[in-house]
Amino acid sequence: MMENLARSLLDKLLKDAEKADVGRRKNLPVLTKSNMAEYQEKCNSLQAKEAFETYMCSARAQGAITFTYGSRGAEEGFINRVELVNKSALAKFLGKELEEDKLSKAVSLLSQFESRFPVISDVLIRWKQLRPVRTFLVTDAQDWADAIRVIDFSRDNIASGVVSLPINEASGKLFKDTKRIKKLAAPLDVLLSGSLDADSRPPSEVWEEIGLFREEHPVRMAGKVIVERERTTGLLDAPYTGFPASTVIRLGSNPTMVMTIENQTTFHSEAHRLCNENVLLIYTAGMPNPPWKDMYARILKNLPTDIPVYHWGDIDEGGFRIASVLATVAKNAGHIIKPWQMHPENVPLEHRRPASITTVNKMVYFAKAAGWTSIAESIENTKFTVEQESLA
Repeated sequence: MMENLARSLLDKLLKDAEKADVGRRKNLPVLTKSNMAEYQEKCNSLQAKEAFETYMCSARAQGAITFTYGSRGAEEGFINRVELVNKSALAKFLGKELEEDKLSKAVSLLSQFESRFPVISDVLIRWKQLRPVRTFLVTDAQDWADAIRVIDFSRDNIASGVVSLPINEASGKLFKDTKRIKKLAAPLDVLLSGSLDADSRPPSEVWEEIGLFREEHPVRMAGKVIVERERTTGLLDAPYTGFPASTVIRLGSNPTMVMTIENQTTFHSEAHRLCNENVLLIYTAGMPNPPWKDMYARILKNLPTDIPVYHWGDIDEGGFRIASVLATVAKNAGHIIKPWQMHPENVPLEHRRPASITTVNKMVYFAKAAGWTSIAESIENTKFTVEQESLA
């Protein structure tokens, strides 16, 4: 028992030293009288005292620490101060791997991916500060490498025409473990968003972005328009209708506008309001998946270019990131997508939430990628975020 106490105190000394090395601790790593109080309290026999001090003497013999005994009062004859001599020697004595060595292994494994996934650099910096990333520690570096394998696997599938795959099937093919990918939702989310500061998304939304699904969800549409599908053509039901994305070929009538909507609550509200109007509303369910994007492209390619195309999403990093993806699809289909109620200057003050500089910079980047220069400039000036539902 006393050996365990001695070990726990030396473990604390090592952790304090490592925190000091990365600037997370100002005081020198040392065990003082307050740290040694439990040792003195529990030394109710000579055997207990010797067990504790023998462990400390062994660490000192390895060149890891030095310590002093008290010479007055109740402290006389008891260790009252332990100082670190050699961090590596202490780690070896405790049978632990230094954080800097763990980081070195992580850098060796992940640095090769930094050019493709710049956020890896931020992940490594966070680990260097002895901080987790979405609960993942530096010892979890392999999980990030595996997440990159998942992204590459999925993108290769999409390039070869396999735009959607059950997640368990993909996981089994890639890792011979049908549940492995499900454990990688957080690293996948960070890698795909390219930011440590982006709000975490539901795992299903992360997987769907790269064409993986637990169960396929239909695309929801609303409006008084005709949709031509593989086996039938007809008017959308009210207030909305859901189809498998792959079955939608084109529209059978021309709406006065097309609007994509990021959030479910807003889509349902607008669907009830506009289901009898000659407009087409499409719910993106967050970041649209590859089958959804292919369907969207087919719809737009078969519409006159003078029909306005809009997107209504959150005024935050994720919202503008989604907008930039939709803008690319629309542009390739011959259309220019415009924002709907996404200009920061039109948002009431009571709905605004201050945003960090990092988040603002990401929002500006994606707004520009969507072709919305004036909105990007406004974001730089106003520096806030707002969820779509609050503006509905």
